[in-house]
Amino acid sequence: MSEEVRDVPEHAYVPGQTPRHAEGRFEYLTATVHQGMSSAQLTQSEAFRTGLVYLRRGYFWEAHELFEPVWMALQAGSDDRRLVQALIQLANAQLKLKMQRPKAAKRLCNMVRGLLATLTGTRVMGLELSQIRAQLEAVEGDVNDAL
Repeated sequence: MSEEVRDVPEHAYVPGQTPRHAEGRFEYLTATVHQGMSSAQLTQSEAFRTGLVYLRRGYFWEAHELFEPVWMALQAGSDDRRLVQALIQLANAQLKLKMQRPKAAKRLCNMVRGLLATLTGTRVMGLELSQIRAQLEAVEGDVNDAL
């Protein structure tokens, strides 16, 4: 996937630290997700693809906003849905670190670890699970440093 994004937010929203984005700021992206879309279609949606870029670039609140409609559109109980839930919680963990709440971040990392443990195979929604696990381990290291 290309890192190219048409619309990088002017700042990363961190509750209590930075201004919240205007209402509807990401609506045009979330509108690329519809109930009834296949997992393959959701993987290619602008919401999911941009959410991945935002997650990598440190826009954790924004990534969560884009992943949530994807998660809601995926089949309950599927590996795809558990992966997107793990991405949401991984973004939340990193946001909690920015908010100086390492205990909350640790709890979220534990949730991510549990979700990833339920996944089968090596790739889900086009993502290498080993890379997601490596990202989780890096966040867990940051959490441990902050505790």
